[in-house]
Amino acid sequence: MPSPRSRRGTTGQPIPSTQEIARVDTEINSCSPAGLPASARVLFAVVDANGTLVRGLGATSATRLAAGMYQVAFDQDVAGAAYVGTVGPATGGGLAPQGVITVAPRTGIANAVFVETHAASGHADRPFHLTVLA
Repeated sequence: MPSPRSRRGTTGQPIPSTQEIARVDTEINSCSPAGLPASARVLFAVVDANGTLVRGLGATSATRLAAGMYQVAFDQDVAGAAYVGTVGPATGGGLAPQGVITVAPRTGIANAVFVETHAASGHADRPFHLTVLA
């Protein structure tokens, strides 16, 4: 059964062939979860550069530990989860200063994630968005 999604090309992307469309459409319902239980949740946190939790889902707190180092706690164990972080504005409008982010399980705290943000010169406070697939 073909997908109802639009087939219009997007600027900068090649238009998919009919065969590729058919192949991908057959995969819509054939994917099985890769190691995630049926009870898996998507959690997120938006944190300001000073370590303030601005908003989130399942996020209970955020703490600035040192320049460019943060801890974000959640309402469940996230030690075996997958993490995705990006430097981004914590409030509407504008862009965050450029930077790099790294994320990892928080040593010794099963329900928290350790986040580092960097500028070209080293650790730097940056607002960020963190997604956790737990």
